[in-house]
Amino acid sequence: MTPAELAEAVLAAAHAVFTDRGLDRSALPEHTTVERPRSPEHGDYAATLALQLSKKVGTPPRELATALAAALASTAGIKSVEIAGPGFLNIRLDAAAAGQLARTIVEAGEEYGRGDRLTGLKINLEFVSANPTGPVHIGGVRWAAVGDALSRLLRAAGAEVGTEYYFNDAGSQIDRFARSLLAAARGEAAPEDGYGGAYIAEIAAEVTTRRPEVLSLNEAAAQEVFRAEGVALMFEEIKSSLRDFGVEFDTYFNEKDLHDRGELEHALTRLREQGHVFEADGATWLRTTDFGDDKDRVLRKSNGDWTYFAADCAYYLDKRERGFDRVVIMLGADHHGYIGRMKAMAACFGDEPEQTLEILIGQMVNLVRDGAPVRMSKRAGTVVTLEDLVDAIGVDASRYALARYSADSPIDIDVELWTRAKNDNPVHYVQYVAARTAGAARNAAEIGLSRGDAAAFHAELLDHEKENELLKALAEFPAVVATAAELREPHRIARYLEESVAQAYHRFYDNCRISPQGDEEITDTHRARLWLNDATRVVIANGLRLLGVSAPERM
Repeated sequence: MTPAELAEAVLAAAHAVFTDRGLDRSALPEHTTVERPRSPEHGDYAATLALQLSKKVGTPPRELATALAAALASTAGIKSVEIAGPGFLNIRLDAAAAGQLARTIVEAGEEYGRGDRLTGLKINLEFVSANPTGPVHIGGVRWAAVGDALSRLLRAAGAEVGTEYYFNDAGSQIDRFARSLLAAARGEAAPEDGYGGAYIAEIAAEVTTRRPEVLSLNEAAAQEVFRAEGVALMFEEIKSSLRDFGVEFDTYFNEKDLHDRGELEHALTRLREQGHVFEADGATWLRTTDFGDDKDRVLRKSNGDWTYFAADCAYYLDKRERGFDRVVIMLGADHHGYIGRMKAMAACFGDEPEQTLEILIGQMVNLVRDGAPVRMSKRAGTVVTLEDLVDAIGVDASRYALARYSADSPIDIDVELWTRAKNDNPVHYVQYVAARTAGAARNAAEIGLSRGDAAAFHAELLDHEKENELLKALAEFPAVVATAAELREPHRIARYLEESVAQAYHRFYDNCRISPQGDEEITDTHRARLWLNDATRVVIANGLRLLGVSAPERM
């Protein structure tokens, strides 16, 4: 019996009690939940439905809990129901009902943990977004890991998700990039406001190889060649490095397209229709202060040029008109000021910002070696890049380390810690369980031990204390996935795998022999434990997959 099935049983009992007592059934919720009590002495699960409903129907909570307990007592799979405190229900499952979860998980496979909490919601998730002027730096890498994990979580919770990378191949940054490439090709020092690092020389050399005539062109023409060719090379490198990191986007959106397609004019028209646009000092403004912004924002300057904020407005509207119910944007630590203006902008379009727009802010990341932060890249010169991080600790450790912590907290990634093959290395600790479960299954197969078919599975034999602990840990997975998706917190998956599943599996493995020893006969208990072992493998693999991390069979 899963927690969801038990919750349904509790709600069914409530319906029966309300019918028998003539209570108002409209007070009953559509869904309810059960939770694991902090102390195992209080049972396997606790329900608070009686406490939640007592005031609504004018019945003392203990009286209502007593009636619910009586109705639940006859439910198959429930061993006992006790009333505690003002009206808590402490529920114990019989071993057979608890153990059946192992079969449920194994048979569900990759589908175990997936749910429908966000079904019907279409989400646009934008992350990493940076102009193609250099390799992805370590801050962007954090959003690559967290953003990709979040997209997987949202899909697992039933949402339709479109991932997006937003960039601009024009503007002042690209101008500086092109001038830097031209200077490198000529063997000159980088411009004072330009870009440095070995990657600039590499791209400049590639451009001159492809277009050998470029150095004979005049300044403006040469710079234009380096702009076009250099941006294409840099962006392809960015895409390639992200792909090697396990991150690919559904859409790569160029800001230039907004201008070329007239979408800024379209957005301005929509905002005028909503009544929030005004003219002042020769410029066109959006009255965002009507919706809590600290000042009104310029859309079009007095010289006729559009502002970056105008492009933000057009891009948001473009996403909404593509059918996305919610726009989620992941930004760096220096973008806190964007939240107020972007929320106000959404309101100016007539949207409810709390429903249609989310802005997630990530904090800084440092790569630490020998106790000191690594400040510079061998290739990029001024920043630590995706390649630097992966070279230092590998893709799996990088993704796990970046997704393991709440995105709103700064983190230090210690190279020595994340490359150690010891249990204090979190990714090793979790992946070791994946490998250990696979190893246990191989060892069982070598001696002829198999799970057998489901009909021969004796779930009631999984009655050891450590088996029960592991089953309860595995049962939590769907709820952890749903909560992590709703709260946009992939780190909950990592902490669950470490603190619930891995710990419980090691205690189970140390106390409950999966394969017989010596001349011992293979029994139904061994088969039942193999089901539980394989169920653990499913949960570990599914959890790591949500983080974009592998579940090795050997280590």
